[in-house]
Amino acid sequence: MSDARPVAMIGLGIMGSAMSRNLIEAGFTVYGVDPAPAARQTFREMGGRLVETAAEAAARADILLTCLPSAAALHAVVDDLAAAPPGDRVLAETSTLTLADKEQARDALAALGITMLDCPLSGSGSQAKTRDVLVYGSGPVEAWNRCLPVFHGFSRGPHHLGVFGNGSRMKYVANLLVAIHTVAAGEAFALARKAGLDPAQMFEVVADGAGGSRAMQVRGGMLIADRYRPVETMPLDLWRKDLKVIAEFATEVGCPTPMFAACSALFQAAIASGYGDQDTAAVALVSEGLAGLGRK
Repeated sequence: MSDARPVAMIGLGIMGSAMSRNLIEAGFTVYGVDPAPAARQTFREMGGRLVETAAEAAARADILLTCLPSAAALHAVVDDLAAAPPGDRVLAETSTLTLADKEQARDALAALGITMLDCPLSGSGSQAKTRDVLVYGSGPVEAWNRCLPVFHGFSRGPHHLGVFGNGSRMKYVANLLVAIHTVAAGEAFALARKAGLDPAQMFEVVADGAGGSRAMQVRGGMLIADRYRPVETMPLDLWRKDLKVIAEFATEVGCPTPMFAACSALFQAAIASGYGDQDTAAVALVSEGLAGLGRK
């Protein structure tokens, strides 16, 4: 096996795994890091090369991607990279985290000689599988240009948005809309069911018209079946982090977001009701409950 076009993927969850598969199919040699046995096994089966630490991955690839569930995980990766041999590296951070956490990581990495880009992704896990995600990139243009072949390997549209942090700012705006549209789609399906309409027919007619949305299209199959396992896009529980990050950002810039606040309450209700391990689309179950619709 050759080491042509080496890249490191740190975090092999739903998104990281899908990104890795696309990169491998595009001809990259992907070195992967993740503590979860199931994720490691899947990565092996797709042809990835497992390593144990971020430092070991950095010893094999000059371009690193992180796709992580929390700020704590990012800071742990930064600490680990201190053990990597010297080299001219770029780390593209694709997670949805606070700007303060990303800036802290950027400054710590700079002290190690690593340039960090802020590159959150727009799109779900199911979209990532088909390379239907966007890269909201920000940071030094020279580092961005080095990473462009990698971004094209797993996305359909890398966008450079300017100074470090603009990628996250754009992602907060995009995820605000995703949250609102997902709740709206679930509410619409609840209304259709309550009215005695066929959910599949409703989807066929509405999704193709003015009332359709990308959130409805991506989650349509689950909403029609009213079944939200296995997780296809993102577990509801992970929205705790995103909801908090977006709300704090909106407060920081002084922008009221009443629609987002209303849908956030439904996400929190869905998680509190025990649906946290189900797909994001399971927020529809709250609307169904309010409408008095029993589960099948």
